[in-house]
Amino acid sequence: MSVEVRTVPADLPEVDVLLDAYLDEREATFPSAQGAYSRKRTPAAEFTPPNGVFAVAYDGGVAVGCGGLRRIPDDGDDVRFEVKHVFVTPAGRGKGVATALMDSLEREGAALGATAIVLDTNDSLVAAGAMYRSRGYERVAPFNDNPNATAWYRKPVSR
Repeated sequence: MSVEVRTVPADLPEVDVLLDAYLDEREATFPSAQGAYSRKRTPAAEFTPPNGVFAVAYDGGVAVGCGGLRRIPDDGDDVRFEVKHVFVTPAGRGKGVATALMDSLEREGAALGATAIVLDTNDSLVAAGAMYRSRGYERVAPFNDNPNATAWYRKPVSR
């Protein structure tokens, strides 16, 4: 695999391009039975250490995927970081890009002191849900009020 994942400032131009493509695709494929998709971007500042990071995957120098990790309020004993905006371009799919991004985000979360990594997704994203479950994420009760989400997951992190 020639994919390289780098942590970068979340306000880089290639991040804007990737996040616009992500939001466009989600809006176009959002299940109509669930209503309208709510286009909402997490502010770049939330992906700044020590409260978060943003990662971009490059294939031959071309940005083909991204994902962020941000600190959210603790839940009981857990120090929680939330995965946001994991996206792989059509050209990057099937090359292990999402796995490489998640590996990087989980490592960064552990380094920042997370005891749990959480995320939300929509059940219509079948491949994403399968990937998260295969990585040890377990479905949990909703921890936010994201109108686009139908599934919430948590994975314990060992430091």
